[in-house]
Amino acid sequence: MRVPRLVGLMAVDAREAAAARGVLLAAPDRPDFRHAVVDYVVRQYPPPGVEVPRGAVVTVWFDFSDGEGGGGAGVREPRVPRPGGGGLRRELDRSHDPFEAIVR
Repeated sequence: MRVPRLVGLMAVDAREAAAARGVLLAAPDRPDFRHAVVDYVVRQYPPPGVEVPRGAVVTVWFDFSDGEGGGGAGVREPRVPRPGGGGLRRELDRSHDPFEAIVR
């Protein structure tokens, strides 16, 4: 049996989807998971489509961990990391005299 895709589902729908596929759910960040209704699943393990035996436990999370996202602004494209210090700026900062190249 394959793990269903639970990310994006509300807690109540995730429980129903898991039961229909014969897997159990665990939610370490929600001790009251049995009573949660409108919280949305943001992560799951194992990922969707993985073959597991009937009765296997799928762990779901409802909150982002530090550095994972959140903010409520929706899906964003990955941002390219900014270049580190150096390059042209480092070359220009070598001398404090802005007219050094002209004087030579």
